Amino acid sequence: MANEDLSKLRIDKQAIASRPARRKKPLLWAAAVLVVVAAILGWQGVFTPTVEIEAATVSQAYPSQTFTLLNASGYVVAQRKAAVAAKTTGQLVWLGVEEGSRVREGEVIARLENRDVAAARDQAVANVTNAKSTLEQARAELHDATLAYNRQKELVAQGIVAQADFDAADARYRKAQAGVAGGESAVKAAVAALRGAEVALDYTLIRAPFDAVVLTKDADVGDIVTPIGAAANAKAAVVTIADLGSLQVEADVSESNIEKIKVGQPCEIQLDAIPEARFAGAVHMIVPTADRSKATVLAKVRFLDKDARILPEMSAKVAFLERPVKADEKRPYTVVNPSAVASREGKTTVFVVKGEKVVETPVTVGAKIGDMLAITSGVKAGEKVALKPLDKLRTGSRIKTAEK
Repeated sequence: MANEDLSKLRIDKQAIASRPARRKKPLLWAAAVLVVVAAILGWQGVFTPTVEIEAATVSQAYPSQTFTLLNASGYVVAQRKAAVAAKTTGQLVWLGVEEGSRVREGEVIARLENRDVAAARDQAVANVTNAKSTLEQARAELHDATLAYNRQKELVAQGIVAQADFDAADARYRKAQAGVAGGESAVKAAVAALRGAEVALDYTLIRAPFDAVVLTKDADVGDIVTPIGAAANAKAAVVTIADLGSLQVEADVSESNIEKIKVGQPCEIQLDAIPEARFAGAVHMIVPTADRSKATVLAKVRFLDKDARILPEMSAKVAFLERPVKADEKRPYTVVNPSAVASREGKTTVFVVKGEKVVETPVTVGAKIGDMLAITSGVKAGEKVALKPLDKLRTGSRIKTAEK
């Protein structure tokens, strides 16, 4: 029995030889994964040092910048503007406009309470009617007195009636003439009073003095409106209006540069509210006085073309030009600092900043505009590009920027 048990004890050499091979497979897979991860990290630049760069933003420039003599800032101002108020004191009972409403010259935009002046007007109308009736009575009396006078005149000449009868007819005739003259004067007085009552009634109607747009509403229905505005809680103006056709830019020009501008000089206007647009303008007036506190002279620049987007009090920048802008110079160019452009392997490129890395991007360059270089393709305005050091960069390089 013991010999049989010992005979069963054997070492399987084949099994022992195959075990290390099975252990090596997980190690090989782990090594392969590490190699792939390392390659990916290396491609992403994890193992490359971070390069500190200077960066700039790709922007837009207009050709007019190359022949601009002077720049100034100011505001859009309506040259014809009015605070519309009533000519009499009263309570505002109707307001027919609001901010942005367009009004025509003579249009009624508000009304004051007017029952008292309306009653006075009606009374004046009645007085005119009464005066005209009295005049008609006087004219009828004059007609009858004239007939009697002529009749008595003939009879007294023939000796048929006494002189006293003729004198009475003559007195009546003269009295009737005076009555007609007085009646005519009374009609004129009544008509004048009616005209005054109508004017007083019209004073309660607030009209637009010229074609304009309502800028602000200064009173509401129920407010007491007075032309003086001294009473407590009284409003002097109902609305403020402006003629948008009279908009001009009022810009402050330094005294030392005033000789660079003249009336009629071409200008280009940029509004902060509409940065993508440039508006053609011309110097309308140089105000003949200086502001001693700012050492500036006020120049008024008119818009050559109207645009509904232009509103009063918008901030503006004015470029005073050496010559008018040509038709092909109105389109902006995409420009970049020339230091951002590099030549590599026969290609012109820039390094566009994408987050914390840069991407080498081929570009097509154009003419120089001032101290900037035009880019016709490859990048667009608003993108950031590296300025230096370009020789240490390649696609995927990790960077940190110092904005310029």
